[in-house]
Amino acid sequence: MIVWVNGASGAGKTSAARELLDLLPGSTLYDPEVVGTGLGQLLSEKRLQEVIDFQDLQIWRRLVVDTAAALLQEVGGVLVVPSTLLRQEYRDEMFGGLASRGIVVRHVLLDPGETILRERLARKEKQAAAEPGEGLAGAQGRRWSANSLPAYLDALSWLSLDAYVIRTTRLTPRQTAERIAEALRQGVGRCDIVQTPEPTAETVASGVLLFDEQDRVLLVDPTYKPGWEFPGGVVERGEAPAQAGLREVAEELGIELAVVPKLLVVDWEPPSPPGFGGMRLLFDGGRIPAADAARLLLPGAELRGWRFVTEDEAPALLPPVRLDRLRWALRARERGVPINLEAGRPLE
Repeated sequence: MIVWVNGASGAGKTSAARELLDLLPGSTLYDPEVVGTGLGQLLSEKRLQEVIDFQDLQIWRRLVVDTAAALLQEVGGVLVVPSTLLRQEYRDEMFGGLASRGIVVRHVLLDPGETILRERLARKEKQAAAEPGEGLAGAQGRRWSANSLPAYLDALSWLSLDAYVIRTTRLTPRQTAERIAEALRQGVGRCDIVQTPEPTAETVASGVLLFDEQDRVLLVDPTYKPGWEFPGGVVERGEAPAQAGLREVAEELGIELAVVPKLLVVDWEPPSPPGFGGMRLLFDGGRIPAADAARLLLPGAELRGWRFVTEDEAPALLPPVRLDRLRWALRARERGVPINLEAGRPLE
């Protein structure tokens, strides 16, 4: 199990995490900053200057997950992870990666209040400014700290729903740790993300495009990976792709499609390590009556939201590869003829 102790810079995450070790026998402190330190020695200065936060590096996010999994395999017990995590797409990617390895995450947010955070950040800024020769890493840290409070306040809307919030305004680090330990005993803060095992080879996946009466397409927001997606999933062994699409729509949205959907595109997705790629199919599920759309059911462990969007609105939600797939699927729907793609581009 992982106890992810979240909060803004200055929230007291590390101090509380160290106290928590005494309350959780067999627990281990895992600070993802050590991954950032290692990357600071491995990556070029030019690459490091391109980002303010190590979390913006995909390699950092991947290594944090891989290291956590390897560390748990080595030492067992509980990992206590004090780390600020404010971007929801990064949370989805990292917690989803942990879930795919069968690792339970308890997400706790420490919130001392905006006034105290501002006071602590001001003190840290003053101290850092007085230290000579801080170097590149120190300068990056100062820029990140300066931006962290506005980012934290913006993230509170989703963080307060995703994590168990502990108000720490008048708490010592030890008292905060005791509150965390009590929350763990009560079973709160668990992130019930769907556990999708990481592929070990190429996969075949079926997505289904569903439309409203204005011909806007339905997209869903997964909890376990960044970016929005089409309803659908991996085709199971011995299952027909169109039937897989029907099954996934019923499981994800509670909609039973009466007609087998028509194929729109077949797209070969090339391997991109650590992913294996494979075949991606999109089907036309037709229009959903407004009354049915109002009754959509979402599995909380898998999807957090849905919306109908126009083609012009889709780029703000879909990653580029899925956006290309959608655009060609819409052209195929207009023409009434399926389109064969490779890496999102037609072979015609």
